[in-house]
Amino acid sequence: MAVRVSSKIWRDYLYNKVKSGGFGATRHWSSAAQTPTAPPPKKIPHSSKKGRLFTGAAIGLLIAGGAYVSTVDEATFCGWLFSATKLVNPFFALLDAEVAHRLAVSAAARGLVPREKRPDPSILGLEVWGRKFSNPVGLAAGFDKNAEAVEGLLGLGFGFVEVGSVTPVPQEGNPKPRIFRLRHEGAIINRCGFNSEGIFAVAKRLGIQHGKRKLAETSSTSSSSKDEVKHGGKAGPGILGVNLGKNKTSEDAAADYVQGVHSLSQYADYLVINVSSPNTPGLRKLQGRKQLKDLVKKVQGARDEMQWGEEGPPPLLVKIAPDLSKEDLEDIAAVSLALRLDGLIISNTTISRPDSVRQNPVAEESGGLSGKPLFNLSTNMLKEMYVLTRGRIPLIGCGGISSGEDAYKKIRAGATLVQLYTQFAYEGPALIPQIKMTFSFVHYL
Repeated sequence: MAVRVSSKIWRDYLYNKVKSGGFGATRHWSSAAQTPTAPPPKKIPHSSKKGRLFTGAAIGLLIAGGAYVSTVDEATFCGWLFSATKLVNPFFALLDAEVAHRLAVSAAARGLVPREKRPDPSILGLEVWGRKFSNPVGLAAGFDKNAEAVEGLLGLGFGFVEVGSVTPVPQEGNPKPRIFRLRHEGAIINRCGFNSEGIFAVAKRLGIQHGKRKLAETSSTSSSSKDEVKHGGKAGPGILGVNLGKNKTSEDAAADYVQGVHSLSQYADYLVINVSSPNTPGLRKLQGRKQLKDLVKKVQGARDEMQWGEEGPPPLLVKIAPDLSKEDLEDIAAVSLALRLDGLIISNTTISRPDSVRQNPVAEESGGLSGKPLFNLSTNMLKEMYVLTRGRIPLIGCGGISSGEDAYKKIRAGATLVQLYTQFAYEGPALIPQIKMTFSFVHYL
């Protein structure tokens, strides 16, 4: 009884602190605009040793607290773990943006993140492309570029995770610093430039993951276990997407995407042709009507000539930019319908700078802007593309989602699925159950 009373006091304490803003006031990453005046204004601060020490101490406290309340029921304990991750966010803000990102990926890869053990409400489940999603909330490409943490990220409760962009040949990407925080605006500017370990490194990791999944299938003997496996994908309990890119120096973009299909499609529940990053010279020109039509036909041909089982080849999607004209959108819709494209992701980052960020000095950095300022632009484009495609093509709404209400607005605008990135980077794992809970509530209304 004493343990349960103490556990309740601890949970009430966490709830009141979060509600009162005790932790929320400092949980966002710090902006590059807050660097000292001595260094050049565009130079991002180096990682802080204090930040590392504080983060380690916080993780230690979380582990101790988790052990203390572990005697309660599993659902309560799981909820506590996700809420407790909010305590770590302020310490990530003390680190360089890219160092913090690497640390987050490493933590997920090593299982040092909460694992969602509470089943999703059945009302959130849906079937797309013959694949069953437990919920429509996914993680966008760019977070786990090299498929290092697929199992850990799916375990957080995402309905699907998209890795990449993956290039055929390893490349470093653009010079650092290349990730910039706009903390108060809930935004990030990046100009990473498809930094990738390459197809073979990613194929090796996904092959191991796929092998684990196949072993789980063959070892499942009861009907309940088989049903559970059926709801997952090739990499685990959720659906796995692989986002394909081209190398910066490549003169034959189609060949790069075809190579990606040949090497990675067997491990993917769906594939994405990324022609919308603003950080690879000439890439967005592939969104033109003729260029896109030629590219998609070649990639579809490469996929369809491979040998597939009963479930058939993985669906093929295209990810487009939010900075397109009405004529561009009409061309993309026409190509998508004519070639029976399996889906579109709307959208990537924007090269524009909305009014809400222009006063921030960091907004002068080149690169793609993501986060809250992108929400209206990408959602309006989503509505337009839904009309142009006449609702015949599944759309994934991506850009600026920070709450369950935002996710629902994307669905109302025409999206079948939604993806997060920037707000997940700011708020951490606790954001996922919050969005799904709100999502469930509005579905019942």
